[in-house]
Amino acid sequence: MFAKLFAPTVEVSAHCDLPCGVYDPAQARIEAESVKAIIAKVADNDDPDFRTRAVLIKEQRSELVKHHLWVLWTDYFKPPHFEKYPQLHTLVNEATKLAGATGTKGEMDAAKADELLAKIDEIAEIFWETKKA
Repeated sequence: MFAKLFAPTVEVSAHCDLPCGVYDPAQARIEAESVKAIIAKVADNDDPDFRTRAVLIKEQRSELVKHHLWVLWTDYFKPPHFEKYPQLHTLVNEATKLAGATGTKGEMDAAKADELLAKIDEIAEIFWETKKA
């Protein structure tokens, strides 16, 4: 009786966890732009306290880049996307590594930040293509 009472009366489906419109690669890009800006600010500042705080914030922002990319990869992109864009798995992997310990999280290299932004742009291009379908 309880199962019948609490059983859904309407079946719904969505492409992703929530109806589309809540995912956007711009979130990862904003964090990556912050990382790049922090790298530039640290290069222009010799204050050890400032540099310590900046590195900590840069590492946090790099972690957020990874988080936003993983959310897209795990919650938004689905098997049909990976079939149509076979490079997507590799692209997300490379981008998250660029935001990780061997990338912007662990280094103060503006070139790595530029590489990361370029990868995010490639992911965004695919993302927006999927929204047209």
